[in-house]
Amino acid sequence: MRDPLSKQIKEIKPSGIRKFFDIVSEMPDAISLGVGEPDFDTPWHIRDEGIYSLEKGRTFYTSNSGLKELRVEICNYLKRSQGVEYNYNDQVIITVGGSEAIDIGLRAMLDPGDEVLIPQPSYVSYEPCTILAGGVPVVINLKNENEFRLTAQELEDAITEKTKVLILPFPNNPTGAIMEQKDLEAIAEVIRKHDLYVMSDEIYAELTYKDKHVSIASLPGMYERTVLINGFSKAYAMTGWRLGYACGPKEIIEQMTKIHQFAIMCAPTTSQYAAVNALKNGDEDVKQMREAYNQRRRFLMHSFREMGLQCFEPYGAFYVFPCIKEFGMTSDEFATRFLEEEKVAVVPGTAFGDCGEGFLRISYAYSLENLKVAIDKLKNFVERLRKEQGRA
Repeated sequence: MRDPLSKQIKEIKPSGIRKFFDIVSEMPDAISLGVGEPDFDTPWHIRDEGIYSLEKGRTFYTSNSGLKELRVEICNYLKRSQGVEYNYNDQVIITVGGSEAIDIGLRAMLDPGDEVLIPQPSYVSYEPCTILAGGVPVVINLKNENEFRLTAQELEDAITEKTKVLILPFPNNPTGAIMEQKDLEAIAEVIRKHDLYVMSDEIYAELTYKDKHVSIASLPGMYERTVLINGFSKAYAMTGWRLGYACGPKEIIEQMTKIHQFAIMCAPTTSQYAAVNALKNGDEDVKQMREAYNQRRRFLMHSFREMGLQCFEPYGAFYVFPCIKEFGMTSDEFATRFLEEEKVAVVPGTAFGDCGEGFLRISYAYSLENLKVAIDKLKNFVERLRKEQGRA
């Protein structure tokens, strides 16, 4: 029989995050700090709206681009939070999570051979989605000494005549790095100079702990060059509701909607009704969750300093990215031994790109109680490794 599988899909590696998640799911009493999923329940008023929509029999398809009421509320939210104005009618599409928005956005924008710049470490789907869209991923290796921020010079050095799109993944998963306005202004100058487009993944926009998040779409000359992606999973603890959105130039959103029509039809109707309530009434919930995450972030940073583990201070998302190079082990070796010996799962930095070698992603989307137990185990593990190496 002929091979039923595509050569292209066979060459794409599976997610490095899932490996440790699958192991820990079968390990009794293990603590997982590996998955980026809020430990909070979706706020009750949001769940109630979803339940009410079912009770009212709202189980129909919505329009391909999503409920009008939700698109209007997204536009209202982005105007008040980022100062950018979109037309709900032709500049917004509701997707099945931010992940679908990334996929169809790249498919709508790329011709075969177009290059996509992907700063790494970053979310695992950018590279395979680029390949599946016929594009060529070009990795920009971010540096610890720059707090894993993208610099204008790094961007300039990566651009060729085939470059078309820059993916801007900030606040960042897995590092927790952010881009402040001065950083974005320098990046925007390079983008305008080379006539590029930006896919700005802002799913963690509400989870910033220093200054208010700034979208590159709000900067001069960038609105017409930017596809802004966001969603409800992180800020509103709505991961299982599978709801995201993209906003951008009319001509791009129109083609994204066409792909969405044929592949998905529409995002879940119940989730869309719930999301309207989230945007109208969820600001206080987001604030409370953000404060809880910030407390956990500060606890982890204090703990790392106490145990002498190097980690730059992240100001976004709910991840820390400590350096473990001192132990002379690969990230995978460290994470595997830590899981086997202390029953705590973290994710090797290499799951997010080769430049993640020597680092670990630790999620603090878990209770402070669980984090305290896990950190005690990490402290024991680190002390044991140092003794083995005669450095204690």
